Amino acid sequence: MITYEYPLSERIRTLLRLEDLFDKVVHFTLADGAYEHNAAIHAIFEILEVAGRADLKVDLVQELERQRQILLGFRDNPHISEEALAGALYEIEQASSALLAMAGRVGQYLRDSEWLMAIRSRAGIPGGSCEFDLPSYHYWLNHDSAQRRHDLQTWTSPMFPLRDGLAIILRLLRESGRPEYQLARQGSYQMMMSGRNAQLVRVRVQRDDKVIPEISANRYAFNIRFVFPDTISRPRPAETDVRFELTCCTL
Repeated sequence: MITYEYPLSERIRTLLRLEDLFDKVVHFTLADGAYEHNAAIHAIFEILEVAGRADLKVDLVQELERQRQILLGFRDNPHISEEALAGALYEIEQASSALLAMAGRVGQYLRDSEWLMAIRSRAGIPGGSCEFDLPSYHYWLNHDSAQRRHDLQTWTSPMFPLRDGLAIILRLLRESGRPEYQLARQGSYQMMMSGRNAQLVRVRVQRDDKVIPEISANRYAFNIRFVFPDTISRPRPAETDVRFELTCCTL
């Protein structure tokens, strides 16, 4: 099955974007090629853009503390594994401590590097990081791959507390929902919120169905319209019934 996630708040939207960018940085850093390491550096610059909000760390620490207090309420519950609970609490406490230890603005040490900022200033221009624009960057890309990988890890590892904190929050969010099977008649489905306070909607469809969900939502309802993907022209609405799995998640 293919899972599609749709955030219903700006905060969750930001966390999902950062999760995707950190995954890309790790993936491309582990490779050996110059093109992959170029992609990793561009993803680092995107993390700086997305994580630029001064209150992001505070939001994460506050949410982790809220989740810690919720988990503490499960102590001495015979239906909860004490070992699993202790492990979850330890993970949250470690993530919070690491976030609190991050000094200043996220990635400020990268902004203080004239070399990296020169690359960043050209990265937003199509083809702007060619060798004739940035000969020193071209020299770096032709270094030994192990040295490039070491540099990339040096630049990204101080931001990993951010990655680890948001990973815990998103995992708890995803685990909070209960999947339900639904039917989109003639490719359309609507559900009234009726006081629900969902923060994330997860839609799973069978790969063989060859449809993708187009999701829109407001405080009163959210709508799903399934369409047939088309890489040449506009997607065509699915006019057949589509069975799918729907999960509404909230912390």
